[in-house]
Amino acid sequence: MLGARRKLTLETERLTLRPPAHSDYRAWSDLRRDSAEFLKPWEPTWAADHLSRKSFTNRVYWAQRAIANGTAVPLFLIRREDQVLLGAITLDNIRRGPAQAGTTGYWIGAPHARQGYMHEAILALVHHAFNRMDLSRIEAGCLPENVPSRRLLESCGYKYEGVAQSYLQIAGRWRNHVLYANLRHDRRGRTDVG
Repeated sequence: MLGARRKLTLETERLTLRPPAHSDYRAWSDLRRDSAEFLKPWEPTWAADHLSRKSFTNRVYWAQRAIANGTAVPLFLIRREDQVLLGAITLDNIRRGPAQAGTTGYWIGAPHARQGYMHEAILALVHHAFNRMDLSRIEAGCLPENVPSRRLLESCGYKYEGVAQSYLQIAGRWRNHVLYANLRHDRRGRTDVG
């Protein structure tokens, strides 16, 4: 089972989603650095060593442990046609038992935004979570003004559930987030009225 988890890959029309590897460091650090202006308004403040090899190595080891322990599914988006790293998606904070839930987080490099790649990745991860991991609920949150992210979540079956006050520190400030959830057996918005 452990070996199977380490070889976790998901395929979409244009992408291979797979865990990060040590050999991804240069592509990851270049993409994050070149996309910093695009990403930083939506993310927690980057540590001083955010783009360092040591920091990336720690991320790879964390990803391996998280997959092996079943606590998270961190995946890189690799475009199959040219093997370019586009971004990342993570199903994190996986809770078993009565909850059977997890939280989606994602980022994409500026040159690859709004081309449908993250839409493919989210749909693949949701399918994996519901059909392979037997989760019941997948949550996500984003800043209220991040309209592209809100539209993306809604287009992938997530539904608005409310606002969490001071949910995360983004760019050094506690910020409210709008919360969404995708439910495996979602009946919200449907009616039996003929």
